Amino acid sequence: MRAMVLREQRTLLALEERPLLVPGPGEIRIRVEACAVCRTDLHVVDGDLPHPKLPLIPGHEIVGRIEAFGSGVTGLQTGERVGVPWLGHTCGHCPYCLSNHENLCDNPLFTGYTRDGGFATHTVADAAYAFKLPDNADPVAIAPLLCAGLIGWRSLVAAGDGQRVGIYGFGAAAHIIAQVCVWQGRKVFAFTRPGDLAAQDFACSLGAIWTGGSDEPPPELLDTAIIFAPVGYLVPLALKAVRKGGRVVCGGIHMSDIPQFPYRLLWGERQILSVANLTRQDAHDFLAIAPKAGIKTETVVYPLEAANEALADLRQGRLQGAAVLVP
Repeated sequence: MRAMVLREQRTLLALEERPLLVPGPGEIRIRVEACAVCRTDLHVVDGDLPHPKLPLIPGHEIVGRIEAFGSGVTGLQTGERVGVPWLGHTCGHCPYCLSNHENLCDNPLFTGYTRDGGFATHTVADAAYAFKLPDNADPVAIAPLLCAGLIGWRSLVAAGDGQRVGIYGFGAAAHIIAQVCVWQGRKVFAFTRPGDLAAQDFACSLGAIWTGGSDEPPPELLDTAIIFAPVGYLVPLALKAVRKGGRVVCGGIHMSDIPQFPYRLLWGERQILSVANLTRQDAHDFLAIAPKAGIKTETVVYPLEAANEALADLRQGRLQGAAVLVP
């Protein structure tokens, strides 16, 4: 098998030839068809997230077909298409797992961070954390749903039922969740980097009723705001943009420090929430909704060997939608 491997953080990935993986008990081996590139992959490579498994094969938005089984796997078949997300394993017995909060598990494994991921021709995954996908789906189009879609969905659920939704950072997650909001009949207000007219036009094409720079106030107060950009100074700006009783949801796994801000921005029973990881129920719920909402993902395809180029384009903000690696 071929894989793009991270040997040390803050270095380029290296293409390596490795022996074909053998799945252990409860695991499946997957022939990767596509793996989307997530901002979390960038945080791992760039050292924003500490203590990854090293050497590491990144990638956690994996679509592929099952090739082999370890012992004890039931309910899946060879050749079946599955998706593998960020949450790769949980302990099953900590207080969080026992209270339906497995996303907060005390002893988890994360795909492409603490276990090898999908920047490769093959990967091994815990069968319990792989989800059946339609056999006739386009693997490139569906790959971004495995994290950008799932984390976006969890963020939207956390945001509540407000009709006026502000989205800060119009990247992979935002372009998916904006479509869900429009399908649900909500109003989308898209905030981009100041002056990023291409991103604003993109948001309009997906149904946003207003677009502007993150430094601009919306034309009316929002019910809720979701921040996908990993930029802490957006928190007080979003608080200023939501009504009394509104919510600001931080949807990323990493964010720069939130600056000091006056209490009056929080007062009025406004709330700041964070979203951590996902649960398997999130995946089942969202993957059932995605086809009903008619979600169309915007993707840029790179060969596996161009993973460093895809990461660089993401880092520099040159992407519209999601990068996807294809072996």
